[in-house]
Amino acid sequence: MELKRVVVTGLGALTPIGNTKDEYWESLISGKSGAAPITHFDTEKFKTKFACEIKNFNVTDFLNRKDARKMDKFAQYAMVASDEAIADANLNLDEVNKLRVGVIWGAGIGGLETFQTEFLNFAEGDGTPRFNPFFIPKMIADIAPANISIKHGFMGPNYTTVSACASAANAMCDALNYIRLGHCDVVVTGGSEAAVTIAGMGGFNAMHALSTRNENPETASRPFDATRDGFVLGEGSGALILEEYEYAKARGAIIYAELVGAGLSSDAYHMTAPHPEGIGVRVVMQNCLENAGLKPEDVDAINTHGTSTPLGDVAELKAISEVFGSHAKNININSTKSMTGHLLGAAGAIEAISSILSIQHGIIPPTINHTTVDENMDPELNLTLNKAQKRNVKVAMSNTFGFGGHNACVLFKKID
Repeated sequence: MELKRVVVTGLGALTPIGNTKDEYWESLISGKSGAAPITHFDTEKFKTKFACEIKNFNVTDFLNRKDARKMDKFAQYAMVASDEAIADANLNLDEVNKLRVGVIWGAGIGGLETFQTEFLNFAEGDGTPRFNPFFIPKMIADIAPANISIKHGFMGPNYTTVSACASAANAMCDALNYIRLGHCDVVVTGGSEAAVTIAGMGGFNAMHALSTRNENPETASRPFDATRDGFVLGEGSGALILEEYEYAKARGAIIYAELVGAGLSSDAYHMTAPHPEGIGVRVVMQNCLENAGLKPEDVDAINTHGTSTPLGDVAELKAISEVFGSHAKNININSTKSMTGHLLGAAGAIEAISSILSIQHGIIPPTINHTTVDENMDPELNLTLNKAQKRNVKVAMSNTFGFGGHNACVLFKKID
C-alpha cells in the first residue's frame, strides 16, 4: 500500500507572545519574552509569582457568552486557534466531505481551572454537593476536539491524546497516520492548555519544577544557560490543518510545508526525570528520521523540548549530538520556550508552528536569555543564542517530551 503525502495548509496560534499566528511569529523572531507577574489569581503565598499568560484576550470577541460559559479556558483556546487555522487554510466548509475530516487534539491536563473552581466552591459551602451541571463536560480533556467538531460538523476521527507535555505532538503523529493510510482527507490537529491556576502553579512548585526568578520573570526561561532553575508555565493553543497532498493541490490550497515523519518512544525510566543519557530522546529522533526516510544530515533546524530545567536540557543536547554526529554542529538548534514558557500539552503544536514558519520565512527564532555557558554542553552546537538567524531551512524537526517518559518528534520539509 502506497502511503499518502501529508501537508500543512493552515495555522492558528493563541500564545503568551501573540494572539494570532502572525503576531506569534513576529514576537518569536524579535526575541520577545511572554513572562510576567501572574494576573489570574493572588500569588502572595506562592513560591513562583509569574508565568507566561495569554494577554489582551477577551473570549467574547470570538465566542458568544453562552457558549463560552460552557467551556473551560483550555477549550476556549482550542476553539480560537482552530478557527484561525481553518480560515487560514481557506477550507470551504460547504464543499468539504465532513465524514472525512477529523479532529485529533492534545491536552495534558484539560479543564484544571474548572475542577479547581468546583471543589473550592464545595469546600466553602455547607457540604451539600451543588455542582455545576457543566462541571464534567467542561473538565474532560476530550471536550476540546468535541467542541471543534460540533461547531463545524466534522464527523471523522475525534479524540484527545494525553501524554503530558508530548500530547499535541502525539496528536500530530496520529493525524499524520490517519491521512497517510487514506482514512481522512483533512485533520484539524494541535493542542491547548490552561494550567496557570492555583492548582497548576502550586502543584509544579511542590515538585520544584518551576523557576523562582521572581525579580526578573522575563529572563527566567533560559534553556541551555548554566543558571537555569526550572521552567516557566505557559498557556494557550496551537492548531494545524493537515491535508492529503493531492486533495490540497486539487482545491488550490496554499501549502506551508510537508509533514514527512513522526516518531514516538518511551524513556521507561522515571515519572518526571529524563534518562540522564537521553536514551529515549535519541530513539525518538532516530524513529522520526526513519519514518520520514531522511538521513541525519538532511536536518537543518531543531526546535528542542528545551524547558530550561537542569537535567532535561543536558540530556536532550547529548542525544542530539549522538544522533546527528558531526552534522550536529551544522544544525540551528533553538528553544522557543525561552519566549513562550512551557505550554504543557499545547507545547508541541506551537513549537511545530514555529518550525513550519522557519521553513517558510528562512529564519530561526532565537533562544533568548542566555548569559552563562554550561560546561556540560557541547560548545560546538549552534544554540541560536539571543538573536534570530537567517537560514534556508529545508527540513525542520520539533521535539516534545512529557512527564512519564513520553517522547514525540515530528519532521517538516519544504514542499517540492
